[in-house]
Amino acid sequence: MNIRGGSINHDNYSDDYLKQILTEVQTIALVGASPRPHRDSYLCMEALLREGYTVIPINPREAGELILGQRCYASLADLEQPVDMVDIFRSSEAALAVTEEAIDIGAKVIWMQLEIRNQEAANMAEAAGIKVVMNRCPKIELEKPYWTGIVG
Repeated sequence: MNIRGGSINHDNYSDDYLKQILTEVQTIALVGASPRPHRDSYLCMEALLREGYTVIPINPREAGELILGQRCYASLADLEQPVDMVDIFRSSEAALAVTEEAIDIGAKVIWMQLEIRNQEAANMAEAAGIKVVMNRCPKIELEKPYWTGIVG
């Protein structure tokens, strides 16, 4: 385990930590989802769906529309089903408010995308018993050869 000072070292996650998360998670809310095929959030969502995850797009401008065949919601509070993980494609500053919403809906994991870091949000989530990943992309992690076929 990559523990430093009693909490996770968010600069260096073990493969086991990431693999455990990606193995246990089944339903993902992707905050900042885009309907544009050239956007990273679209490509990530597409990869997660291909791997067998249930992915629910969150974007207030696209609420009620379909992204990759999935109904988009305006906010986490609007979701009609529980989610295991909240994948954040928003700014580091916005990650705190998204984390607060994720705690309110009972998410088990907060995953902040590449270049997204918010230590205050991470501390809040961990205090609520939620696992946190910052500055990583689940699509990239799933492309590692020894992780193929994680989702059954």
